[in-house]
Amino acid sequence: MRNLLLTTSFAIALSAPAFAAGTHDAGHGETKPAAMMVGMPGDAAKVDRTIDVTLLENDEGQMLIESEPMDIKEGETIRFNITNKGELEHEFVLDTVERNAEHKIEMAKMDMEHDDPNRIRLDAGASGEVVWTFANSGTFEAACLIPGHYESGMHREVAVGDQMAQADVEYTSGTIKKIDAKAGKVTIIHGPLVNLDMPAMTMVFRADETMIANMSEGQDIEFVADRVKGKLTVTQIK
Repeated sequence: MRNLLLTTSFAIALSAPAFAAGTHDAGHGETKPAAMMVGMPGDAAKVDRTIDVTLLENDEGQMLIESEPMDIKEGETIRFNITNKGELEHEFVLDTVERNAEHKIEMAKMDMEHDDPNRIRLDAGASGEVVWTFANSGTFEAACLIPGHYESGMHREVAVGDQMAQADVEYTSGTIKKIDAKAGKVTIIHGPLVNLDMPAMTMVFRADETMIANMSEGQDIEFVADRVKGKLTVTQIK
């Protein structure tokens, strides 16, 4: 009996570490990707549309994720074509704001490169893709969690809804003060830019040739602005 008890105790002791580390490979005990709030890995053969994404730094010291608005319908499968046009290594992570905040704290302790379907890390000049199905409605986030990058501006909202569409974009009221068609610039006295978290002020924006051709000094407009290649740019006007 004594030998049997010793043998049983020894077997339990050997098995204990396996249970302690059992969830580490799934991401520090986190939910597996198939059950994530932000959705699940998508089927590349069933992509609904593609969003081109650029990762970069600008002359003002900001680090940016640039793309068209990430407004997505619930159930859509999106291919994110991601290019790192910066001079530093960057990553692209899709998750909830809360989980990204948790991971950011972990990354600050130790810069770890995960191998998960909802993220990709790219060296300068490299490109890759993330194919993702957004199964749940809600407000999520695309971010770079390499220490210091998020704080430098490398994150943006991913809005997923039943009927999410471009019509949901919020326009800002403004008055055109000055136009420099040759430089492709327009100065606008504007209200708060909610999507850029900017208060009302007078600022210079970039705009394309066609848009500027339909502008005139003193004109009251409603417009949408975003960062394009690191520069504040008028993307829509009415």
